[in-house]
Amino acid sequence: MLIDTHCHLDFKDFNGDRNDVLKRARDAGIISIINVGSSMEGTLRSIQIAENNDFIYAAIGIHPHEADSVSENDIRLLAGFLNKPKVVAVGEIGLDYYKNVSSKENQKKLFISLLKTAKDANLPLIIHNREAHADMVDILKNIAGGSVKGVMHCFSGDETFLKTCLGMGFFISFTCNITYKNAGRLREIVKLVPMDRLLLETDAPFLAPQNFRGKRNEPMHVRYAAEEVAKIKGLDFDKVADITTDNAIKLFSLPLARKPSL
Repeated sequence: MLIDTHCHLDFKDFNGDRNDVLKRARDAGIISIINVGSSMEGTLRSIQIAENNDFIYAAIGIHPHEADSVSENDIRLLAGFLNKPKVVAVGEIGLDYYKNVSSKENQKKLFISLLKTAKDANLPLIIHNREAHADMVDILKNIAGGSVKGVMHCFSGDETFLKTCLGMGFFISFTCNITYKNAGRLREIVKLVPMDRLLLETDAPFLAPQNFRGKRNEPMHVRYAAEEVAKIKGLDFDKVADITTDNAIKLFSLPLARKPSL
């Protein structure tokens, strides 16, 4: 049994066969999926998908790429979704200095606003961070304090940043990109993450595993990430599946795992 802790089933990439994708995930032993909002429109779609499928849960958030166009009303609307029953996290939110689709200043303002909005909700954070380590840590410590309930999604930092994240209490999540032939450095980072702090995700439709590169990713492929972690850690696949599933249930307060009915 596995849990895909981060995907985007609401994206148009799945409009033609979303129900088939969900059936393949269930058939592959995926017992829960967290669909992650990355805009106001995406958050609304994420909630709807979760409400329509018993094994899917929603995260609500606004991606840093949206920072130049987001409004104060968007933040207020997002706050109104915090108590919806299938909402289990706030995210993805954060900073992206790799693509800089939005200005750094607007990204920081949005991130701070969303952290403040989420602060009293007692929901875990799903953090997006690309090449913004120093600002990320400063903002988190200033707003959230020294201890954070959440996950660094699709981890791409170095050993120093990893130690900082672990010290703050974060879970660390890896996608199927750890299967790539050129991902040796990332696999070395996987070795350093304690199993009780490790999560698995697909980030579908992005980052399909090595055998499917260039094609659309989907939740059933989280198995490839689990298999790679098992190889890196020298553990049985079932052990990795059990531990990462338990970690996800713990962080996101998911109902006790069971295989969904078909």
